[in-house]
Amino acid sequence: MDKVSSDCQYPGCFFCVMKEGNPSKRRASILKFFRELPAQDDDGQVLPISGLWNTAMAHPNDPEFIELGIFECMAALIWKGLKNRRWLSHDQNIYIPYYAAHIIGSYTMNMEEFAESSVHAGVIPPLVELLRGRLTWVEQRVAVRALGHLATYASTFPAVASHGEILELSIQLATSSLEIVYSHFYQYVDRRLSYHCDLLTRGMGGVEMESRKAEEWASQLQCWSLQLINCFAFKPEFLPTICKPEFLIKLPGMWGGLVNENSPAGIGLLRTICHHKLGRGPVAGCPVIIESLCNIARSSDDWQYMAIDCLLWLLQDPSTCHKVIDKAVPALVDLAEITTLGDHKKLGDSIANVLQECIQSQGTGRNTPSNRTKELIEELLSSRQRLKWEKNMPKEDLHIKQAAALVVKLEGNSLFSSGNIAGAASKYSEALALCPVRSKKERVVLYSNRAQCYLLLQQPLAAISDATRALCLHNPLNRHAKSLWRRAQAYDMLGLAKESLLDAILFINECSQSNDPDLSLRQNKVPDYAERLVKKQMRAAWLFREAAIKHGGVHCEGDACDIYGQETDDSEWETASESDIGNDGRDAMGDEDEDDDDNEWKSEDEGKDKYDKPSIKARYLKLNAYQYLKLNASRYLKLVSSSLEPLTLCLKPSTLRWLSSSRVSIFVKTVYLVGQTNYKSRTSILLVFDYRSVTFYIGATELLGHSRYPVKIVVCTWLSGKEAVRPLLEAEIGGACDGGGWDSGRPAMGAMMVGGPRAAMLGPVTVEAFEIFGGERTNSGSFDIL
Repeated sequence: MDKVSSDCQYPGCFFCVMKEGNPSKRRASILKFFRELPAQDDDGQVLPISGLWNTAMAHPNDPEFIELGIFECMAALIWKGLKNRRWLSHDQNIYIPYYAAHIIGSYTMNMEEFAESSVHAGVIPPLVELLRGRLTWVEQRVAVRALGHLATYASTFPAVASHGEILELSIQLATSSLEIVYSHFYQYVDRRLSYHCDLLTRGMGGVEMESRKAEEWASQLQCWSLQLINCFAFKPEFLPTICKPEFLIKLPGMWGGLVNENSPAGIGLLRTICHHKLGRGPVAGCPVIIESLCNIARSSDDWQYMAIDCLLWLLQDPSTCHKVIDKAVPALVDLAEITTLGDHKKLGDSIANVLQECIQSQGTGRNTPSNRTKELIEELLSSRQRLKWEKNMPKEDLHIKQAAALVVKLEGNSLFSSGNIAGAASKYSEALALCPVRSKKERVVLYSNRAQCYLLLQQPLAAISDATRALCLHNPLNRHAKSLWRRAQAYDMLGLAKESLLDAILFINECSQSNDPDLSLRQNKVPDYAERLVKKQMRAAWLFREAAIKHGGVHCEGDACDIYGQETDDSEWETASESDIGNDGRDAMGDEDEDDDDNEWKSEDEGKDKYDKPSIKARYLKLNAYQYLKLNASRYLKLVSSSLEPLTLCLKPSTLRWLSSSRVSIFVKTVYLVGQTNYKSRTSILLVFDYRSVTFYIGATELLGHSRYPVKIVVCTWLSGKEAVRPLLEAEIGGACDGGGWDSGRPAMGAMMVGGPRAAMLGPVTVEAFEIFGGERTNSGSFDIL
């Protein structure tokens, strides 16, 4: 090759050739370069290859290099790296197979004629060898990417399919890719290959950046493998190989993570499989897949419509309808209010029509849908009939129905505030029956409120159903903040981390865009309880989680591993032994700012992962007056509902003086909601009140009247109030209070057993009083925590 620049010390330098001003000489020089490069063993070969890689990424549709033989050159270089390990380990040649496969993939991703040229140049066999894992997972990633592009085109797919092992290798890689990357790179920092680190970060990052990029590349390796399988799934002859139960049941969990949100991943492949009759049978035979499709359909996943398509196609097929109808109908009924989802217009009408046809086509016998399924479909059809009637109804009548629904809704709100959650849910159901179907805003609120009730009643499936209906009614779709938060909590209760995570992230997004004046005054609009849930679910839905568990945990360094590899306690409750009760709490909690309207969003977002983990320590929330006023105490009491550890809320006398009667009333009502869950879990809760507040006795009566479980009330006073408490409490309860230790002198520990008319319906109730100064107890005796 002619020397073009006298300044260059390398004759025939590729970069000098590219500067040639004569087009014919330039083309001839490039052609010669591509032909001679694979046979050369000179140092510095990686430099022109990396330059070609940059060119391919920047100009993938430029035909110049294609015509001059770049595909033949790249294929030869891959073969050389596979066959000549001595050459591969020399200088920086280890990078060349990766760059060569990447260049092939870049030039074939958009242009079918380029793909045809690459097939004629013989790129498929060396790419298949890389796919086998002849080198490392890094080369597997770019090989499956290139093969996926070639399989996309009708003219080149037969050449790919002629290599029968490609499909099997892709299935194996999609299944094991995350474990491969974790065990071969992520797990041990000191064993990472230096060229892997350089390729991941381009020399611009440390261990943390390497780990994050490795997670992204692992996701791409899995998703690109699924894309390649998806090309085969369009051909019926390959479906028997793909539709094996052990592979199908893993597809819903292959979602690409947050680092690869642009790929439909497993749900995209499932949709392609369900589009063909041969694929629907195996899918319908896996109940786990149907449940996963229902969860994805009722989530904030960008590919929600794909799950809906799968369910509709399964119901429309007579051979699979009877297998999935009882599982699919509840989810589809919840989604029947959707008008437009992506490119799907009038999706709700399509769902209703499919369900109607499905119920009409079902005969009698063992394939008959359950009564519950029939009721749901009939309810949906009657609702749509109501909508037609309302179009002809006078406006005055509609206003009357709206007013009646509002009255019942307010009754439900009152019952909810008083602690009658089941009664409130019933009232919201009654209001929904009265509310006009066309009053979407009102129905959004009613469904969302009822979802909150179901959360407190420990009915997550019902809460998901109502929250989904509210989100489908809302405009824009899936953007009602409270419903997103409630559904996130419900999915958390079921252990569905991905669905909970997506809803929580979208909820945070809505909070950050909120126009609420209270939120706008904050420096950080993102609620901290939502951040905690997101962190928890990111750990649970971490791509490498299963691999980390299998291989004995995380050994890497950096923030990424601290977040995902270990279970950290993000709770803001302080855990203390009994001897720590004397602290006045000035350093226990940081200052936060929460608005009262957020209260109903925060019922059970904490501690679900602590179930069945007994603790010998108690939890104390220690607040001074300023902290109590700045925070919302009822919020923290609601969070206790998900905790199985005893709680004492210690309020200093100065704090109690600041509390208004209305504050204490709300405080007491909230305690009842908390107590219900803890008592069901057979744990006692210690309640601290100002005995002089009149509303305390009203609230205490409600508490005792509703509870059928052991209750302990601790009365905190800065006066000698032991004698003042008993007559007032006896008057409110309607019975006598007696018990040893009550008259034991100074206001030390004392107990009263409740008698009278309510004794039969109550569990044992004890009332204790002690004196505190500056947050410290002055009485002697142990502080009993059950």
